[in-house]
Amino acid sequence: MSDFLPACKVSDLGDGERRLVEIDDRIVVLFRVGESYYAIDDVCTHDGGPLSEGTLDDFRIACPRHGAQFDIRDGRALTMPATRATAAHETKVDDGTVYVRLSDD
Repeated sequence: MSDFLPACKVSDLGDGERRLVEIDDRIVVLFRVGESYYAIDDVCTHDGGPLSEGTLDDFRIACPRHGAQFDIRDGRALTMPATRATAAHETKVDDGTVYVRLSDD
C-alpha cells in the first residue's frame, strides 16, 4: 500500500461536491459528504465510464452511461449492469489538506 499523498485543500471541496485528482498517474474522484471525504477510481467497472460525471445521491454515484451505481465509501457495485467494485482509497485530513492513500486494487 502506498503512502498518503496530498489531493486538495479542504477549502477546495464543499459539502456534496467532487473533484477529479491525479495521484501517481491514477485518476481518482474525491467526494465530500458532510465532514467526510471519500475517494474512488473514476471508472465504472461495467464499461469504463467516468463516475465523476454521474449523479451523486447520498453515498451512491451513478454512472452517466448506463446508470450502474457504486457506493463511494467502499467502491461496491450496487446495481446492474456493474457487477464488480471500483477501487476505493483511504482518505484523511491533516492541517487543511485532504490526503489519499491509493489502494492496491
